[in-house]
Amino acid sequence: MSKSTPDRTLGDRSRVVIEHVRPTVDGGAFPAKATRGLALRVSARAFADGHDPILTWVWLWPGSAAAVRGDLPPRGVTEVAMDAEPQDWFTAWVKPAAMGAWSVAVVGLIDAWGGWARDLVIRHQAGLDVELDLADGAAIAEARVALTGITKADLRALGTLTATLRRGTDAAKRIEFATRDSTIALMRRTADRTHATIAGPFDLWVEREEAGWSAWYEMFPRSEGAVPPRSGTLRLAERRLPAIAAMGFTVVYLPPIHPIGTTHRKGPNNVTECSATDPGSPWAIGSSAGGHTAVHPDLGTIDDFDHFVAAAGAAGLEVALDYALQCSPDHPWVAEHPQWFRHRSDGSIRFAENPPKRYQDIYPIDFDTEDSAALWTALRDVMRFWIGHGVRIFRVDNPHTKPFAFWEWLIADVRMTNPDIIMLAEAFTRPAVMQRLAKIGFSQSYTYFTWRNSAWELTEYLTELSQTELADWFRPNFWVNTPDILHATLQQGGPPAFRLRAALAAITGPSWGMYSGYELCEATPLREGSEEYRDSEKYQLRPRDWSRPGSIAPLITRLNRIRAGHRDAIAQLSTLRLHHMTDESMLCVSRATPDKRDVVLLVINLDPQHAHEATTWLDLGALGVPADRPFEVHDELGGGSYTWQGPVNYVRLDPAVQPAHVFHVRPLP
Repeated sequence: MSKSTPDRTLGDRSRVVIEHVRPTVDGGAFPAKATRGLALRVSARAFADGHDPILTWVWLWPGSAAAVRGDLPPRGVTEVAMDAEPQDWFTAWVKPAAMGAWSVAVVGLIDAWGGWARDLVIRHQAGLDVELDLADGAAIAEARVALTGITKADLRALGTLTATLRRGTDAAKRIEFATRDSTIALMRRTADRTHATIAGPFDLWVEREEAGWSAWYEMFPRSEGAVPPRSGTLRLAERRLPAIAAMGFTVVYLPPIHPIGTTHRKGPNNVTECSATDPGSPWAIGSSAGGHTAVHPDLGTIDDFDHFVAAAGAAGLEVALDYALQCSPDHPWVAEHPQWFRHRSDGSIRFAENPPKRYQDIYPIDFDTEDSAALWTALRDVMRFWIGHGVRIFRVDNPHTKPFAFWEWLIADVRMTNPDIIMLAEAFTRPAVMQRLAKIGFSQSYTYFTWRNSAWELTEYLTELSQTELADWFRPNFWVNTPDILHATLQQGGPPAFRLRAALAAITGPSWGMYSGYELCEATPLREGSEEYRDSEKYQLRPRDWSRPGSIAPLITRLNRIRAGHRDAIAQLSTLRLHHMTDESMLCVSRATPDKRDVVLLVINLDPQHAHEATTWLDLGALGVPADRPFEVHDELGGGSYTWQGPVNYVRLDPAVQPAHVFHVRPLP
């Protein structure tokens, strides 16, 4: 029986039916996601037999509870009345105040007072005698006095209401008193919940603000300050941190910083032959210098890493570290724990493959080993080691190739002592697998954003992420590029494509990320039809001249500044709405806080080669502006303000000049 299905006993008087509660995950099998301090939308369909109106509330409280009764809310509960919407839907916005486990329930009850008041007004307007009806109302109010948990102020108000309804004064005045807003509010607060229907409780996991809103910058520290073949160091890479922070990023993500194996080391562009000076792939983890808890000697020491973390914090950045569960043939675990790897019939250890691709420099870990308990513990201890050195964000490499059960255990185990941990799942795979990883606890996920470039693709994808149940537990992180992904749009579109994709990711995604070099519009593929970079930084040092002309860093800085200025609107995925444009190369997306006090409207030209003009057809309700009054749109990206009225407005964008408008929508007085 699901958490939303009540147990029925003989004579059960709970009449309200509650269905389709959100946010939930698979009927309560896993916690839904929430972010500390960010409003969370709770919704349900609720109805009852007959024609009586109903009352619905959301109960929210810290911790978990197996069951609750209608007449006994949990200790410390926050109760929020739900608003009625068409077709028996009810919604409310709640705001968890602290990290950790929370519970949420939806409560439904027949509105005895509301039904009485409705019928009273109808009878009086029909000219019927309502004295007996008023006496019935007085009896309802008087009965509330005997209930437990009523405040002294409400007890006095109930007494006044009872006496007023029983006085022999003008019936119209008594009806007005019985139906005024303050009286309705009193009777809702004091409703007898004994026979309420409770759907839930359902579990929530509340994470810190950065889980729901963040801007990531990926850098290879070995390239910073490098003079090939001499590697850069962590100390030299610190010099880059102020510039990253100045662009408005909140997270600096480092690929693996561990020792790299020499056996079958890959050379430039992933060739199987390499020279003695080739650095190899950071994902081929482990050598005689150590494994997953060691720092590559070329980068420095663990003290240098601690210094880097401190320097990042001083600049306003958090360090995210790659958590890649694989080994080079030279990793100490290969000799110490050979049972943790898969062996072939000739006794050799199987290297990684994605046929026809072969990765001879990497040994996958065998999670089917008989020694799985010790393996899991060792992998958990790797994460705890880096937590001990100030890391609270992990980008998890290829989690979809490891058992779900392992991740479920690991996440729960680590969160017991470190509820502030954030884990980003790097899983470009089938939707069901990506979604399962999110359900079992990954804080954020890579997405298909990179491959969604046309207006219809983006409309479909953004709608799926924001308006379906995915919004309850799947937090998307929109990456414009990665060391492995240079989409054809960027290869062929030049700097305008880089500008428009950055604007699209930064404004539509609650979290977004870019790999270093994006601001320089690096766009040379390994070969035609390939999404891999030529001279990929994965296999060689790539020192860059950050002062090179043509950098779009100023645009990126502006985008991140806009995000910061509208943080709650950008973070609130469930209020994202798509608006119709008359040109199929144009896209219009709004971001808003639940109360519509902060609304951002992105209008973007998705064609990097040509100017386009179009007419908007805006959903004014999503923007919180009336149809009969003008409103101002101020372009925070390009400057300029315009007065619009109604849904139909003209827009023209030339990608050579400006890729998008990012309008702040403001009602005029």
